[in-house]
Amino acid sequence: MNIRKMIVFIIKVLGYAGILLLTSMLFKNTIYMDSSNNGMWFIIVALIVVILNSTVKPFLVWITIPITGVTLGLFYPFINLFILKIASLIVGDHFNIYGIWYAVCASILISILNVILDEVILKKIKR
Repeated sequence: MNIRKMIVFIIKVLGYAGILLLTSMLFKNTIYMDSSNNGMWFIIVALIVVILNSTVKPFLVWITIPITGVTLGLFYPFINLFILKIASLIVGDHFNIYGIWYAVCASILISILNVILDEVILKKIKR
């Protein structure tokens, strides 16, 4: 693994940790994140989300192309919600998602922040 890919991976993990911190602060009753151990759970969950985004998410996007097409892309946040739910199942009580509609709003916010992270920060590093 070259140094540029490693830097991109580290920035993605730290970016997702920040995104999860922001969404857990905005949606306190919907997304619970354990803040013990100096925020280490944010890094652990972000690492899991980055790994799931690079392995499981392309498969989920491919499977749900018809649904996403029919809904004109409105189903895509549900894919992010599903990834977050898988991460919450892996981590256990340290990261939980309650309810569906506020979680969808949080997923939309995560999608927007993910695009900003990819297009503004990571695109410059990848060049």
